[in-house]
Amino acid sequence: MNLPNKLTILRILMIPVCILFVVLGWYTVAGIVFIIAAVTDFLDGYIARKQNIITNFGKFADPVADKILALTVMVALIPTLGYPWWAVCIVAARELAVDGLRLVAVEQGIVIPAGNLGKVKTNFQFFSVLSALFLLPNWLTLTLCILMSLLTIASGVQYFVASKDLFSFKKAQS
Repeated sequence: MNLPNKLTILRILMIPVCILFVVLGWYTVAGIVFIIAAVTDFLDGYIARKQNIITNFGKFADPVADKILALTVMVALIPTLGYPWWAVCIVAARELAVDGLRLVAVEQGIVIPAGNLGKVKTNFQFFSVLSALFLLPNWLTLTLCILMSLLTIASGVQYFVASKDLFSFKKAQS
């Protein structure tokens, strides 16, 4: 197993640790664990591309790890710090829709890569979570959640517009 895949697995293993610290009310410690996890997200992709060691496991596990990290911490923050539930719903709905789209594409032999807008969206997810964890002013967390939600919707629409051919109703050849 290569280093980028090990970093992805490390990120996955950090998720329950981060959640535990949120539940215990140790928000700063949770924020530090979250930052380390986010750094592994950057590093695994950077190393994989630089050393040309991109694997199918990495293509699958890296974005899944990002989604699980962001969503589980967001969900944990709803009752503890009042993180906006509507923002979590938007993120969850978009992720499920785009993952469904990717499954349809894979069945047709098409790979849909992550777009730049999706990467910006992920960064705003991380920033909004960190704003809440480090107990920054509520207006800042709310502003970041609004921006994150708008980027989440826009990047989801971008995926569907770019993949509109997947939904064409061509008569099957027999």
